[in-house]
Amino acid sequence: MYHSKISGLGYYVPENVVTNDDLSKIMETNDEWIQERTGIKERRHVVKGDGDTTTTMGVKAAKIAIERAGIDKEDIDFIIFATLSPDYYFPGPGVLVQRDLGMKKTVGALDVRNQCSGFIYALSVADQFIKTGMYKNILIIGSELHSTGLDMTTRGRGVSVIFGDGAGAAVLTREEDITKGILSTHLHSEGQYAEELALIAPGMGKRWVTDIITENNPDDESYYPYMNGQFVFKNAVVRFSEVIMEGLNANNLKVADIDMLIPHQANLRISQFIQQKFGLSDDQVYNNIMKYGNTTAASVPIALTEAWENGKIKEGDTVVLAAFGSGFTWGSAIIKW
Repeated sequence: MYHSKISGLGYYVPENVVTNDDLSKIMETNDEWIQERTGIKERRHVVKGDGDTTTTMGVKAAKIAIERAGIDKEDIDFIIFATLSPDYYFPGPGVLVQRDLGMKKTVGALDVRNQCSGFIYALSVADQFIKTGMYKNILIIGSELHSTGLDMTTRGRGVSVIFGDGAGAAVLTREEDITKGILSTHLHSEGQYAEELALIAPGMGKRWVTDIITENNPDDESYYPYMNGQFVFKNAVVRFSEVIMEGLNANNLKVADIDMLIPHQANLRISQFIQQKFGLSDDQVYNNIMKYGNTTAASVPIALTEAWENGKIKEGDTVVLAAFGSGFTWGSAIIKW
């Protein structure tokens, strides 16, 4: 039995910065209102025509991660791509990454649809493949292009001010020292609350394509994300706490053993609540939602990469990743760096 370790990290965000003041010019909102509720100051949005898609952003992040892992793209044995905003309804972006990287190997490619928890789920799947000896190097990507699917009017401001575009990637590699790498992952779901944070259409479960075409109703809000904000917040703070403690307990660790907590960047107020509850210092928690907004499946790998680049994670550190989101789904990963 092997362990798996993160051998390379990378991220990419579009150059276009959209501030809260920019949003106030197209909807009834302001910087104070947004920061008070979310902690967000700005986010990145793809500009139409610049060529960025969910896949291309993922590829850009992946190239950095592969280079930092010290391997060649042909050393990748498997690809796992987490996103809620694929380029196409099908096929998924995993195969597009294999194509756009120019890989000669016909490796397997898996798409994960677990929204904000997507990267944690992808990491867990990759970890199992490597632990069993099936694969040696797995490329994991979390990438989102939200801005083209948001209601950028006053009607949609409660959701639209939160989300941003970007991608993060990691290379997971076989590690023979079982005291290092990913110690454990923990995954959960509670589908009874699926519609509390959801994008209903275009879905094939409740409508026909002919209906979608003929209706063409500008007042149909099912094409935009819906979020019961207070309900999601209340559930998130509970599940974050539970799944972090589950991971620590599984490894006989205490809160004091956490060197770095990387929470999904859903809302700065959620992260601050968890930090205060666990009594963690600012040096033990990394947040960047202020700059990028909520990038869903990309948020954990972007934040993890930034924290590592800034020297906040070093060899031997206990790193905790945690996420909660649509589904509801949530999860954690305990890593010995």
